[in-house]
Amino acid sequence: MIPGRVRWLAVALPAALIAAIELVSDTIFDPYLPFPVDTLLVTAVVATLAAVFARWAFGTMDRLTTSLEARNAEIEAKAASANALHAVSQAIAAVDDLEEILTTTVRSARSLLGAELGLLVMIDSSGEPELRATSGPETAFDRTGSSGGNEASRFVHHSAGSSMLAAPLRRGGVTIGTLAVAGGAVPSHQVGDIETLSSLANQAAIAIENHRLAAELRALAVQHERERIAGEIHDGLAQVLGYVNTKSQAVEGLLEAGRLDDARSQMAELSAAARSMYVDVREAIAGLAERTEQTFDLGAEVRDYASRFAEASKLAVSVHVAPDLDTSDLTPTTRDEIVAIVKEALTNVRKHAAANRVTVTIGLEAGRLVVRIADDGRGFDPGRADDRSGDWPHYGMTTMRRRAASIDAELTWASTPGAGTTVKLIVPLDAT
Repeated sequence: MIPGRVRWLAVALPAALIAAIELVSDTIFDPYLPFPVDTLLVTAVVATLAAVFARWAFGTMDRLTTSLEARNAEIEAKAASANALHAVSQAIAAVDDLEEILTTTVRSARSLLGAELGLLVMIDSSGEPELRATSGPETAFDRTGSSGGNEASRFVHHSAGSSMLAAPLRRGGVTIGTLAVAGGAVPSHQVGDIETLSSLANQAAIAIENHRLAAELRALAVQHERERIAGEIHDGLAQVLGYVNTKSQAVEGLLEAGRLDDARSQMAELSAAARSMYVDVREAIAGLAERTEQTFDLGAEVRDYASRFAEASKLAVSVHVAPDLDTSDLTPTTRDEIVAIVKEALTNVRKHAAANRVTVTIGLEAGRLVVRIADDGRGFDPGRADDRSGDWPHYGMTTMRRRAASIDAELTWASTPGAGTTVKLIVPLDAT
């Protein structure tokens, strides 16, 4: 834009020049230049000055117009590039397969920059470059990487990749690969081209990092599940097998001593242990059934497990869930631990309570989630809950306490010998 004072000068200067010419003509040249010579002279001078001024003004306007058109073209090119990058990012976001994402990125880079070739090279675990994706004639690429040059140019034959534009893929401060285009319009190396290629390289780097993090997360989930299963086997199945081993040794001793009645009694207990172990294994297998997080419902999950448990254990199990219960704010870990505690409580009822009926109640009390598991079994003395002198080891309560502590929940037992047992789990919702 022309500054304000220059605009005013463009108006004032011609007027001042005409006034000065008229003044000079009427005072100095008037005695020497009769009419119409003075008029013609003044007209010629004004016309000459007007032509000079017009040339300057029009030249300035032409330069401004050219500059404005160039800037408009640059803005339009950037807008087109931004729209294209947005379309590419949407296409990449819609794809889960990493190889397809890399291929889409390379193809887009080649198309946006008008290049003949596109390629993406990644650094493998040994620190060597590896060609991961290409776009263009296959004969132009040297997949062995023996053509010489840097990370990208070594994978392109010299005749096809005489000119190349490349952008690094970075994770933090570490270069993990290179996105490059070669041939075609690449020799221009415009700033916009470099920005476009860098943007695509950044998108590819983000996709690669997301894929790596997802793989690590899956590995951690598998490891966590293995540790969980190992803990459950240790706390349940391993203890049962130890019990079976002890009983079998006792049976051998009784048989050697000729005490057949006692041996039969021990064998009956072994048979009961085998049936109990069978139920445990069925419960563990059922617990491994895949469940999608979108369809998880705490009440439905407990009901489903209680139904399977009742069928396997031949106990009457009823589940009551408050109609207005909303567990959507619970974290997946919290929900899993609540279900695991309910499962362990029911298992303890089956193993130790000699009960006929179990009732599971889930609801809200004072802004906290409360789960109760009550049975009509023989009960026990809470003061001797940790006494392991009996035939069957009491590892279930320790496991339940550990699970409750992991989600900042409170777990209590209320029991009287001969009057059943109630397990109460209190989960603070503001801590989930």
